[in-house]
Amino acid sequence: MQLNTLRRLGKLKLMRIWAVFLPCYLVCAVLGVPDLVLRNGLIYDGTGMPPFRGSIVIEKGKIIAITDRPVRGNMDISMNGFVIAPGFIDVHTHAENITHHPKAENFLRMGVTTLILGNCGSSKLKLGEFFTRLEQIGFSPNVASLIGHGTIRKQVMGGSFRRPPLADELASMQRHVDLAMRDGALGMSTGLIYLPGTFAKTDELVALSKIVSKHGGLYVSHMRSEGTNIFSAVDEVFAIGTQAKLPVHISHLKLAGRPMWGEHDKLLARLDRARADGIQLTHDQYAYTASSTSLRQLLPDDVVVGGSIGFSKRMNDPKTRAKTVLWMKNRIRARQREDYSYAVIAYHKKNRIYNGLNVAQAAKLRYGKDSLNHQIELIIEIETNGGASAVFHGMHEDDARAFLRHSHTMFASDSSVRAFKVGVPHPRGYGNAARFLARYVRDQKQLGLEEAIRKMTSLPAVTFGIKGRGVIRVGFAADLVVFDPKIIQDNATFKKPHAYASGFRLVIVNGRVVVENDRHNGAGPGQIIRRAR
Repeated sequence: MQLNTLRRLGKLKLMRIWAVFLPCYLVCAVLGVPDLVLRNGLIYDGTGMPPFRGSIVIEKGKIIAITDRPVRGNMDISMNGFVIAPGFIDVHTHAENITHHPKAENFLRMGVTTLILGNCGSSKLKLGEFFTRLEQIGFSPNVASLIGHGTIRKQVMGGSFRRPPLADELASMQRHVDLAMRDGALGMSTGLIYLPGTFAKTDELVALSKIVSKHGGLYVSHMRSEGTNIFSAVDEVFAIGTQAKLPVHISHLKLAGRPMWGEHDKLLARLDRARADGIQLTHDQYAYTASSTSLRQLLPDDVVVGGSIGFSKRMNDPKTRAKTVLWMKNRIRARQREDYSYAVIAYHKKNRIYNGLNVAQAAKLRYGKDSLNHQIELIIEIETNGGASAVFHGMHEDDARAFLRHSHTMFASDSSVRAFKVGVPHPRGYGNAARFLARYVRDQKQLGLEEAIRKMTSLPAVTFGIKGRGVIRVGFAADLVVFDPKIIQDNATFKKPHAYASGFRLVIVNGRVVVENDRHNGAGPGQIIRRAR
């Protein structure tokens, strides 16, 4: 074992001794009756160290003691040996709709106490105003955000353009990034398969990332490719990190499409070489072999510029329509598939009868035939009528397992706040965190529970610069989750996604119980988390 590792372990052990015995003396001698005591739990502190038995004492939203001595609180709850862990931090969400669903029940009921918004290049433009509005509403989980490159590019350049920004436009984009960072953004995100991010060149992203670096933030990227061009995509991430001198993070690491299945060793080796070369690099992943985004991603970028109106005009041109159909046929063959049956329509507002059907099934329903031509015509029709979200079954389980075992991978849902019973969305929004613990830790034993909890707590906190959370430690915020690892379970499926996770006895946010015995009590103790200055 390396000397630095030994020193770290020794330091952690001393900190644990300090955290257990000294606070007990303080509580008994000085503090009086605290707000809440979680008594006799199996504590996984989030560092990856083995668990220990003890009680956690909470006062005014903070952990004030971790002890093995008897302590009583105004609210005293026996844990009966259940696991107590730091609340989970979901580093990749699209939960900007929390203003409409402040309880964020789908997240809290799978143990997530902190949401990081603003991923894939899409965020609120004025984060300061957004944070203020949230604080006025009140909300259940803690909320932090990145600033989205795509949001800023669209605002400054007025649309989706292939050209690079003019000098004054780039300066304006830099000012937007600077303001967002001053308002507390954790960093900047890109969505380089989405409009308008797909049109941005590397030098534009470096120029903006340098502003992020000045404020101590990080660069988070949905890369240009997660399929056959993934190695050039990761090279771009490395270049941005190197040139802008900031940490970089890869969103939802995956190998999408059959041609890339089984390449996980090669990809992970490439990422490890980058770390060895001095690049601060992490990545996240969801616990499923299906992704979810807009059905629009099956169409060429050029034809969807300008939204449904612009798309409709182009599809009325026979030559453009024919070129689009040919492009889609060539692309599906390149993915080594015969048709679009791997794509399931999640939510199409115009015609909800399609929701939950794959494209082939929906084409059969619409036209009486499900040939590739009919499937393409349906995709064009759906986009003409406002578009749809979709679930894409395009990854392999062996690749997913390899990624989740890696020490620099953390877990993230890539979900919004779910409106219960609306559409047929990806089940990750209800089950992601529970699925990792149930399927991959308990059932498949891909990694130990202490390591899984580290990936969901302290690793995200350290990576994203979230201070005072992610570890069970005296003085830290009392964001805690209590569960029974034997019964914890994700219940959402692709066919029936609207099902909350189960097995969570308590979820506590800033010292207040929010979920008790798999029920959300309506409390709104969430706080805005801003980048530490």
